[in-house]
Amino acid sequence: MTLAGLLLVASSLARAALPELPIAVWCQDPVNAAKFKAAGINLYVALWKGPTEDQLAALKAAGMPVVCDQNEVGLKHLADPVIAAWMHGDEPDNAQSLPAGQEGYGPPILPSVIVADYEKIRKRDSARPVILNLGQGVAWDGWYGRGVRTNHPEDYAQYAKGCDIASFDIYPAVHDHADISGKLWYVPYGVERLRGWAKAKTVWACIEASRISNVKVSPSPAQVRFEVWSAIISGARGIIYFVHQFEPRFVEASLLENPDLLAAVTALNRDVTDFAPVINGEEMSGHLTVSSDAGADRFRVMHRRAQGADWIFAASWHDKPATAVFTLSPPQGGRARVAVVGEARTVQRLGPRFQDDFPPYSVHIYRLGTL
Repeated sequence: MTLAGLLLVASSLARAALPELPIAVWCQDPVNAAKFKAAGINLYVALWKGPTEDQLAALKAAGMPVVCDQNEVGLKHLADPVIAAWMHGDEPDNAQSLPAGQEGYGPPILPSVIVADYEKIRKRDSARPVILNLGQGVAWDGWYGRGVRTNHPEDYAQYAKGCDIASFDIYPAVHDHADISGKLWYVPYGVERLRGWAKAKTVWACIEASRISNVKVSPSPAQVRFEVWSAIISGARGIIYFVHQFEPRFVEASLLENPDLLAAVTALNRDVTDFAPVINGEEMSGHLTVSSDAGADRFRVMHRRAQGADWIFAASWHDKPATAVFTLSPPQGGRARVAVVGEARTVQRLGPRFQDDFPPYSVHIYRLGTL
């Protein structure tokens, strides 16, 4: 049998699958896989200088699937379900370091190169999806790290042709630029933009869960919760936590050394996992509108029908308190109480409408009886 034939057979034997709603961690040592799994992480994305045989063995022992490069070792494991998908590089849209011995940066990798390499990956293994992670230019046109391609958002529709799943990263809670710092809405905004460019392809979002290089600020549990839920409400169907810390000292798995944030992220991951069947449930498009005293343009809602009820996930992108009014269609008569999930309270629905108050950058989840 030819090599191509062997690869095809091995690929067909694989039973790799991504989780129903991936909650991943970026480029972490497999030695911590059990600890991350206990925190609700169900996927590793990227392996430092890997995959190696030892890395795959450790992840398999921990029951942790991985998205990794399609290197020589990876190709030997086409029938191994621990490999759930292939990684197709990181931030090719940013300016790239010049070869050794040269200082500075050159242009981004051309989208045509990404697409050509994607086709090679798919030719070697068509059973697994290919994931491409893009930089903060997805959400921020002014991102100067793109070098000669700064303010060229049209590139992203071309990059999206080079993957099956497109993700991106921007970290506003710890960002050092005034245009982005503290403006958490850039995360769901980037999701919406990338979904538009990627068309029917799946979109994931990278979420900050460390101070990264900011020695003064670390993301709060409330900020992480907003970024995760608002990304999902805007259409992300996978989350990747970035937990590296570079300053004031390097800590690869800094989340594991932050008890308060770890506890909050663990609870958040549990909620997201529990809600996965609802998030992936029947989409109730066109049955809900929202208005606000602060302007409805910064509110986003996701309306699902599942488990015998209607579920409304609502995110306020406002940096100040706001009140939102939700109107259901077709109109409903009478009065009813609407449960605010996880907050031990209800709000009154009168006919087709109910309203609620939102703190800055916040999310509420509502459960209504079947409409």
